[in-house]
Amino acid sequence: MELLTEDIIPEYAREVKAEAREFADEYIAPNAEECFRKGEYPWEILEAGQDAGLVAQDIPEELGGRGLDIVEMLAIAEEFYKADAGIALTLQLASFGAEMIYEYGSEEQKEEYLKPVAAGDQITGLAVSEPDTGSDLAGMTTTAEKDGDEYVINGEKYWIGNGVEADWVTVFVRTSEENDRYSNHSMIIVPTDADGYEAEHIPEKMGMRASKQAHITFKDVRVPEENLVGYENGGFLMLAEFFNHGRIVVGGHGLGMAAAAIEEAWEFVHEREAFGRNVNEFQAVQHGLADMRLEFEAARALNYRAAKKVRDGENAGLWAAMAKTKSTETATMCAEQGMQFHGGRSIFTDRRIARVYRDVRIPVIYEGANEVQRNLIYRQS
Repeated sequence: MELLTEDIIPEYAREVKAEAREFADEYIAPNAEECFRKGEYPWEILEAGQDAGLVAQDIPEELGGRGLDIVEMLAIAEEFYKADAGIALTLQLASFGAEMIYEYGSEEQKEEYLKPVAAGDQITGLAVSEPDTGSDLAGMTTTAEKDGDEYVINGEKYWIGNGVEADWVTVFVRTSEENDRYSNHSMIIVPTDADGYEAEHIPEKMGMRASKQAHITFKDVRVPEENLVGYENGGFLMLAEFFNHGRIVVGGHGLGMAAAAIEEAWEFVHEREAFGRNVNEFQAVQHGLADMRLEFEAARALNYRAAKKVRDGENAGLWAAMAKTKSTETATMCAEQGMQFHGGRSIFTDRRIARVYRDVRIPVIYEGANEVQRNLIYRQS
């Protein structure tokens, strides 16, 4: 069964999709079970992805990237996440937040921070969430106070991809106490070797174990004012625009995992016998597989339509929220149905369907929990 077909994809994005599939087949899928079991950061696979030109390549060509657009990044994401979500997330997070630097940063920031990432010499992180605050972007409390020509940062961040491994992170900080809570925050670049920056891996996750997240503390971390991205107190709007792009790609996370669940379930029920016949001959099983296919195709059509809307700046927030919600929830439905079809064998940790089942629980939360996405869908409709 071929689910991630190219017919829905614009012709210009098909070449990079083929590259992503070849890379996933060679590097991601064969290492998925071992990386999940060990829960170690897959440095070698990341380096291979950088060498293949499939990591951080939405950075513009003039800065050393390939200038891939959101449709191309979606095409890569679904291929990578079908092979394994944990490894795929590591590859994606290697440049997480870099988009805001090339959209709003100074020429000096782009030269110093983006070129090494595009070249595969550095990786980044984006520090937004906090221990007590997740989807409430305007409620973040980590502060950056101006002291002469420096910002002094204090606070904590949680769930931060590459918080330990990154060379630098872009941090969402409170820089004002005005009444408008949507104009109180800024984005500041913080090198991870700065004095007062401390990071440790959070306790082990149930899924996506090959991707590492961190708890970061900032204790009087000083960075020069030149590290401010864009303009002071404009961070919320920058982040909101960034997440419109990110949610499209997260939709690709869901599509890839849904495809993996369907393929696993389809293969299993066609090979498994029960009550004197193949399991796929039971009408209830056929209907379950039909529902999985229906929801997958609906989600994929929506996601690619939404990607084009975001690319073209047409009501991006609405379409991004719909794509992220539909695709990640479709993955959850397909994984649960796949587990049911596998019966007792579904609980073995070396089973691909078990890994997918664990992994799908995560994207319905990150990049804004789906309950928050429904608020956005309603308001922007």
